[in-house]
Amino acid sequence: MNIRTLLFLTLAPLCAFASETPEWNTNEGQLILQGVPDIPQALVDRLNQYQNVRSASFVDWTRDGKNMYIRTRFSDISQIHKVHAAGGTRLQLTWFQEPMGEIGRRQKSEELAITMDDGGGEQDQIFLFDPETASTRLITDGESRNRQFRWSPDGKRLAFQSTRRNGRHLDLWMMDPARPESGSLLMEAPEGTWYGPADFSKNGRHLLVQQFLTVDDSRIHVLDLNSMESRLLAGDIEFPSGNRAISFDRKGEGFFFITNDRGHAAELAWQPLSSESERVYITARIPWDVTDFALSEDGKRGAFVTNEEGVSRLYLLNTKSGKYTRVNNIPLGIISGLKFNPDNRRIAMSLSTAQSPSDVYVLNLGRGSKGLKTLERWTFSEVGGLDTRAFIQPELFHYPTFDMNGDRQRTVPAFIYRPKSKQPVPVIIYVHGGPESQYRPAFSSVFQMWAAELGAAIIAPNIRGSTGYDSEYLSLDNGSLRENAIRDIGALLDWITTQPDLDQDRVAIYGASYGGYVVLASAVMYSDRLRAGVDVVGISNFVTFLENTEEYRQDLRRHEYGDERIPEVRAMLEQISPLNNVDRIEIPLLVVQGRNDPRVPAGQSEKMVRALRSRGRPVWYIEALNEGHGYSRKENRDVYEQAAILFLQKYLLE
Repeated sequence: MNIRTLLFLTLAPLCAFASETPEWNTNEGQLILQGVPDIPQALVDRLNQYQNVRSASFVDWTRDGKNMYIRTRFSDISQIHKVHAAGGTRLQLTWFQEPMGEIGRRQKSEELAITMDDGGGEQDQIFLFDPETASTRLITDGESRNRQFRWSPDGKRLAFQSTRRNGRHLDLWMMDPARPESGSLLMEAPEGTWYGPADFSKNGRHLLVQQFLTVDDSRIHVLDLNSMESRLLAGDIEFPSGNRAISFDRKGEGFFFITNDRGHAAELAWQPLSSESERVYITARIPWDVTDFALSEDGKRGAFVTNEEGVSRLYLLNTKSGKYTRVNNIPLGIISGLKFNPDNRRIAMSLSTAQSPSDVYVLNLGRGSKGLKTLERWTFSEVGGLDTRAFIQPELFHYPTFDMNGDRQRTVPAFIYRPKSKQPVPVIIYVHGGPESQYRPAFSSVFQMWAAELGAAIIAPNIRGSTGYDSEYLSLDNGSLRENAIRDIGALLDWITTQPDLDQDRVAIYGASYGGYVVLASAVMYSDRLRAGVDVVGISNFVTFLENTEEYRQDLRRHEYGDERIPEVRAMLEQISPLNNVDRIEIPLLVVQGRNDPRVPAGQSEKMVRALRSRGRPVWYIEALNEGHGYSRKENRDVYEQAAILFLQKYLLE
C-alpha cells in the first residue's frame, strides 16, 4: 500500500463528513457556521417578533433626581437613554459600537463612567461620557482589565479594580479622572482572590473594600485613605463565610452588608466599624437570601430585596428602629438595580416578570413610614406585537434526586413551562451557568419562542451547586463531587418519565458556560435518554480550561473545580472531562462559541467539535469572531437562535 492510498483511506471519512457540513458566514463575515444548513426565510419571519422583544434597565438618577438614565436597545446594541417622566420618550444619548458593562454617574455631575471592552475579550476600559456634549474620554491604560468602579462623594476620585500591576492580579486602584496618570495602587490582591471597592465613607476618608475567594469565602475590609492601613471587618480565614459589602451608613459609624456567617440564609446586617461583636442581623426573621440593598441619601431609609424560591420580594427598612415592612404592590418577578433618588422619596428599580420584559419602575414612598406607596412604570418596552398575556407562566416544583439529605430524600428545585397540548410534548432541559448561579423565572422571549415554535416544555432545574438555597447545597458539587450535579440531570430524566404530558423519548438539553459543560457531560452519561444537546461556550476539558482561562481567573476557578497542578486532582479532572469521554456521546450537538472568550477559550469548543467529527457524529458549529463569553450583539444572537430552532426541529422533533 503506497502513502497516497494510505492517506486517502485515513482521511476519507473526514472528507466525506466535511462535504456534508459546508461552511458559510454572515454578518459581514463575523459569524461562521459549519454544518448548519441555510436558515429558511420563513423561519426567520416567524421568529422575528420574538427576536425583536426589547427590554430596559435602570442605570442612575440624574443629578437633580427628577429624570433618569436607562439602558435599552433600538438597534443591535443597548445604549444609554434619558427619560424625563413615567412613560416618557427615551432619548438616546450614546451610539457605541461595543456593548457597555458598568455605568455610574459621577457625584455632583451628570458625567457618567462606563466600562467597555473590545469584541467580548473582557479587557474592560473605563471611559467618561458627558451626556450634554456626547463626548467620550478614555481614562484607563487601554491594556489592563478595569472594572468595579466607585465614585468618591465629591466626585474627584474613582476607585476601581484593575490588573494594571502585572496583568494577572485583580488589585484595588484609585485615580483622579482629571489626571488619569495619577492612578495609584491601594491594595495588592493575594493569589486566588480579588479586591474591589464597595463604598466611600461620607467624608471620603475611608473605603469599604470587598475581597472575594469563593461564594462562601468572601471578606470585607476598611481602608483608611490617609494612613493607607486596612482592617478586616467581616469574614474569617479559619471559619469562612460569604460576606458582600454594600455601603457605609451615613453617620460613618458602621456599614451594611449581606452575610451567611450563621450558616443559613444570606442576611442583611449592620456592624459598627469599631467592633464585630455588636453585629446586628436585621433580617434574622426572614428565612430567605437577601440579594440587594439600597440606602437613601439621608440614611434614614433602606430598601432590600429577598429571593424567595426564585421570586423577588421588596422590603422597606427604617434604619433607626431596624423595623421593615414588605411592599405588596410589586408584580411577582425579579427585581434589581435599586436606588433612591436624591430627595429620598422615590426608589427606582428594574423589574422583569414571566409575562413582561425587564422595564424600569419607580416606587413613590410618600411622606413618613405610613405614606401611600404607589408604583409607576417609567418604560414600556416593545414586545414585537406579541400578546404577552398568552405567554406560559412557569411553575415551581421539586423532584427527588439520587441521594439523601439527612433522613429524607434530597430534592432539586426546578421551574417548568408547560404548553397546552392533548399529546405528550417534547422537553428542553435548560441548565444555568456558574455553577454559582440560579435560574430565576425572569422574562424569557427565548423560552416562549421554543414553546410556540417547537411545542416544547422547558424545564430549568437548579441542580446542586446553585446559589439561592443554603451553603451545603452550594458545595455539593465541589471538586470530586462534580459528577453528582450531572446525576441530578439523570434524576430529572427519571421524573420526566412519570409525567404523562411529557414525552420521555424526545428530550434535549441546553446550557451555556458551566451549563455547556453539563450539556456535554449529560451527553456522555445519558446519550441513550437524550435526543440532542446545545452547548454554548461550554467547558469540555477541565485541565486545559484551567490552564488556558485568563490568568486573573485561574485560582478563582481552582477553588470551585480543583487544582489541576495537583496530580491526583488532575487525574480526577481528566477522568470527568467530556472531551476524554467523547466516544460515549451518541447524540447530535450544536456548539456555539465566541472567538475572543477569555473565560472558556475557543479551543474548548474547537477540540470537542473535531473529536465529534472524527467519529462521524452529527455536530453543528457556530463561531463569532467579534464575541466573547456568549453573544451580546443582536445580529449574532438572532442567527444562532434561529439555527438552534432549526437544529431542534431536526433532531428533537423529527
